[in-house]
Amino acid sequence: MAEIRAIVTDVEGTTTTVRFVVDTLFPYARAHLPEFLRRHAGEPAVAACLDETRRLAGLPDDGGGNGLDDVTAVLVGWIDEDRKATPLKTLQGRIWADGYASGALVGDVYDDAAVRLREWHARGLRLYGYSSGSTEAQRLLFGHSRQGDLSALFDGYFDTRLGGKLESASYAALAERIGLPGPAILFLSDNERELDAARDAGLQTARLARDGEPEGAVPAAESRHPVHRSFATIDA
Repeated sequence: MAEIRAIVTDVEGTTTTVRFVVDTLFPYARAHLPEFLRRHAGEPAVAACLDETRRLAGLPDDGGGNGLDDVTAVLVGWIDEDRKATPLKTLQGRIWADGYASGALVGDVYDDAAVRLREWHARGLRLYGYSSGSTEAQRLLFGHSRQGDLSALFDGYFDTRLGGKLESASYAALAERIGLPGPAILFLSDNERELDAARDAGLQTARLARDGEPEGAVPAAESRHPVHRSFATIDA
């Protein structure tokens, strides 16, 4: 096997508990979304997210009117559905930034992940995040974690703007962005289908199976990838 020179890690279920995202981050964004949009809808970056939401949802352009309630309802519905829509993820990241800055939110990163990430960084391995959450959301979570600021360990972050996480082309693009051949990159995830896509693009893979199996998931015993219960046993 080729020498690993970079590690790309999924976030939810891999470095971070799924429950933190579902029970803390999503409800926080949902509760604060309407007021956030009322205060910031006129800002270019937020307005662009609203326009993209209207396009994806098939809503008419508000024409400068007051269609904010309709697009807000769409975004709240997407939060409830856990929709992987880029404008939603971008807005959630902005809302979470306020929460982290105020101390209302603290990033929940597994202790073993924090230890290993620091070790890998110290050894000169390049670290990247790749999540359905926005790049800003990843930076915030690692920058305000229970174990301190981990964001400086990362060389960069990728999100769905790179491509869907179940598509092998996304991982080929990721390797090109990083500037390394696929076999020199190790991808970590708790999702079997993501790992399949990464392997199809030539990356090395390892599966994190921490707290039982998500509904419908391939059992760890039947995984097509090396399985680990924590970062501590991953030898890069």
